Amino acid sequence: MRLPPEQLPVPGERSVRTVRRLRDEVGPVAPVMLPGGVPAWLVTGHDAITGVLAGDDAVYSKDARNFAALREGRIPADWPMRQVIEGEHLLIKDGADHRRLRALVSRAFTPARVKALEPRVQEVADGLLDGLLAEGDGADLVRRYTGPLPIIVICELFGVPPGERARIRAWTQVLVSHDAPPGEAAAAGAALLAYLAGHVERRRREPADDLTTMLIRARDPDGDRLSGDELRWILWSVIVAGHETTMHLIANAVVALCADRDQLRRVRERGDWGAAVEEALRSRNSVVTTVPRYPLRDVRIAGVEIGAGEAVVVGFGASGTDPAAYGPDAERFDVARTPKPHLGFGRGTHFCLGAPLARLEARIALSTLFTRLPELRLAVPEADLVYTPSIITEGPRALPVLLS
Repeated sequence: MRLPPEQLPVPGERSVRTVRRLRDEVGPVAPVMLPGGVPAWLVTGHDAITGVLAGDDAVYSKDARNFAALREGRIPADWPMRQVIEGEHLLIKDGADHRRLRALVSRAFTPARVKALEPRVQEVADGLLDGLLAEGDGADLVRRYTGPLPIIVICELFGVPPGERARIRAWTQVLVSHDAPPGEAAAAGAALLAYLAGHVERRRREPADDLTTMLIRARDPDGDRLSGDELRWILWSVIVAGHETTMHLIANAVVALCADRDQLRRVRERGDWGAAVEEALRSRNSVVTTVPRYPLRDVRIAGVEIGAGEAVVVGFGASGTDPAAYGPDAERFDVARTPKPHLGFGRGTHFCLGAPLARLEARIALSTLFTRLPELRLAVPEADLVYTPSIITEGPRALPVLLS
């Protein structure tokens, strides 16, 4: 017997708490109703998610043309998530199309270039902390530090001028929010795409030492290159995801370390800030869910029958704290935990292209913050923090702190 679908999000409940509760109360697969009344299946168990990811491109498609409800006209025209699932970006490409775009992007977005960013990321972190110190106790860490750092870095990487970055941040906030009116979401999406198209054309006229220019010039061995439409959608996915998820990851890690001073002491003594980042990716991941996948044939996930073309949403926010995979204390933030692979950046063909940059930014942000401010603590009880209204990414909206 099928259970009635639960609304996602649940009013008054953090999205990550909802996906974890459904994992524990319903099981690794649960029927849900997405914002706008769109039915879907939420996969929350670690093993079930691993199985879905292993089936990418063969069993599951991310191309919305395989979404039966959309194809049959059962999805509202003003559904806020339509641009996200119908856009021509990497997040929804399959097979050869995905491999082609990823290969071209990878030629510009290399590990060596990310590594070369380390001095600049450190410089940005130090400069932002100077401003935080000047504001003093009660300063909002999200506004002053964890929020600006990733957007400065990703925008510099793609050559977005400082005066234009606030607009990108504002449009992104609307696009990932589940409470934005449909008209506002559509307007924000259109404005962002128009801006990115203009930015690409600007770089065609005025090349620079940035990734936008490198993507314009990128070719594969057969001479293939990105079209203008592909370029703007790649910028859309990389710039939006490149700052939204990382800013929340850093803030979530700060909350965890402030809440357990023994963990903070252990990280500081070992100087292993990378371990803190990995544990945050496991237990405090900022990604709650991702764009749907659509089975290409009828499938069974953890014993649940799901028809071809139905929406399957991966609940990454529940995978890392699944007791079946990580033990009875899976919820606990523990940097000394026996290393075990996590799904913080996904797995397989769609593994996050920006993982090296996110790890670099988070490691530098945490080490710099707690080295310069060893007594930093939250200015309000952890239970009083308000989180972003999104089923896609989640982090504190504000993080007031005491500096000493």
